Amino acid sequence: MPESHPVRYRIVPSNPEGHVFTVTCTVDDPDPGGQEFRLPTWIPGSYMIREFAKNLVTIDASCQGVPVALTMHDKSTWQAAPCEGPLTVTYDVYAWDLSVRMAHLDTTHAYFNGTSVFLEAVGKSQRRHLVDIQPPHGEAYDAWRVATALPRDGAPEQGFGMYAASDYDELIDHPVECGTFDSITFLACGVPHTVVITGKHRCDMTRLAEDLKAICTSQIKLFGEPAPMDRYLFQVMAVGNGYGGLEHRASTSLICRREDLPRAGVRKVTDNYRKFLGLCSHEYFHTWNVKRIKPASFVPYDLSKEGYTTLLWAFEGITSYYDDLMLLRSERIPTEGYLELVGQTATRVYSGKGRSLQAVGQSSFEAWTKFYRQDENAPNAIVSYYTKGSLVAMALDLHLRLHTQGATTLDDVMRRLWAAWLETGEGVSEGGIEEAAEAESGLDLKPFFDHAVRGTEDLPLAELLASFGVTLSFRAKIQEDDVGGKPSPHHKTHPQPASYLGVRVRKTGGDARVRIVEADSPAQRAGISAGDVLIACEGLRITGAQFFKTIQSYRPGTELSLVGFRRDELMTFKVTLEEAPATHAFLKIDPDADREALERRASWLGV
Repeated sequence: MPESHPVRYRIVPSNPEGHVFTVTCTVDDPDPGGQEFRLPTWIPGSYMIREFAKNLVTIDASCQGVPVALTMHDKSTWQAAPCEGPLTVTYDVYAWDLSVRMAHLDTTHAYFNGTSVFLEAVGKSQRRHLVDIQPPHGEAYDAWRVATALPRDGAPEQGFGMYAASDYDELIDHPVECGTFDSITFLACGVPHTVVITGKHRCDMTRLAEDLKAICTSQIKLFGEPAPMDRYLFQVMAVGNGYGGLEHRASTSLICRREDLPRAGVRKVTDNYRKFLGLCSHEYFHTWNVKRIKPASFVPYDLSKEGYTTLLWAFEGITSYYDDLMLLRSERIPTEGYLELVGQTATRVYSGKGRSLQAVGQSSFEAWTKFYRQDENAPNAIVSYYTKGSLVAMALDLHLRLHTQGATTLDDVMRRLWAAWLETGEGVSEGGIEEAAEAESGLDLKPFFDHAVRGTEDLPLAELLASFGVTLSFRAKIQEDDVGGKPSPHHKTHPQPASYLGVRVRKTGGDARVRIVEADSPAQRAGISAGDVLIACEGLRITGAQFFKTIQSYRPGTELSLVGFRRDELMTFKVTLEEAPATHAFLKIDPDADREALERRASWLGV
């Protein structure tokens, strides 16, 4: 048969109550030696082996109605016995993961990523792939629609039917949402962008579209028109409690709390809405930075095993730097709001002692085993390539602006990387970000990258920011939900030095169950461990909800007796509180900055 025959799929939410999709994959000209099929073990953008094959409940094969034997070769690969004519593999997929990474199905909606549901026909992945998306059976689902950026091939707009992809890689890069969602469309630089929201909500859709249009337009113009896609889709799942996003070539899947969405009649950008806009901005920036410009080790993706790179600090960190900056440049938030967000990012970095042990480049390389598999010791051992990477990106941007007198910026470096991708389509080498920055600026940046990316010492942020008329200061944590970014939460002062024990507890169920014990803290020296349930302080009951306030009621230097359970054994700990370290950052406009600093700041922030 001709090589042009497509690989054909059909997916049906066959049992919404039981959370099961039924999928068929048909190959018209199977390999004469026995056609192999495999399912990815991870999804691009989320660097963890997730073993999607674990959710396959049943699988069998047939050729022109005759059963064909399937042999499982490893955890995610099957081989059909040799046969002539169209070979069809039919399988059921259990879908009960309410996240942006896998698949979820119930009577309210259906969602899936292709990596979770579409077997790859080995050797046929470069062919055209067709997928027939069908609704569940029954009148209850008559109002369901389809939201996906996957190109239609006969299916009506937002309708069930046939969709097409040029190859397997494209097929699995367009997640699909089915249900009774709300939607709105806007144009950004001439490109239609659609927002769909699934789940109960009271979102002001017009306001959200207005804000996203400004953000998307700013990002397209940063890289230069035309945009790299002819349409774009924001898939949003509104829930009671949740947060996350995953980028795709022409869409993003997002999950957020209902209260994160804007309400009609409220023009103020609340902290929750600002956080959601930052998430949208982050995933949208990935349209360029990782979906197209990407590490060379990801070209092409091998989804059967880990893909190692030291560059996630750039692809996630640079994106994390721009996500909030673009909120400012698109005039969604004021300068003070942006500086608050930078302070919160710095707080997350400086609150973890792992930053002095793990370089951000190494954090990128070890994402598979450390960042995505964090345990109770993670803050003591690792640094996030998202947050530290964001600070590195900001430091690089300020360094370039300062040492080239504004002639070169990180914007220029990103445009250079984008132009290179447009010309070659090749990935970025492990030294490619550094090389691009040097080529664009003419500077020797090895000392900067040795310190910021390959080293573990803190970045010279205060000195750099001072040259742009911004001050960076640090203070102690002074209440449980203190995330930094302000001189003190809610602009209150603290009457006495904050005390420091060095534990973080869970507050659920009333118990003060220890989640994390910080390295070299009073708690660690006293022998307190993660998992301990602390029940009393100085002979009085202590709860998770009141734990931080109780500790803060004692001054630094006080010796306390804490009683708790480790497993089923009662234990007593003697601890001496210390003065809390200054880990919480806040940035402010320097009213005494000179004219040059003011000009640099205006150019940097775009306001």
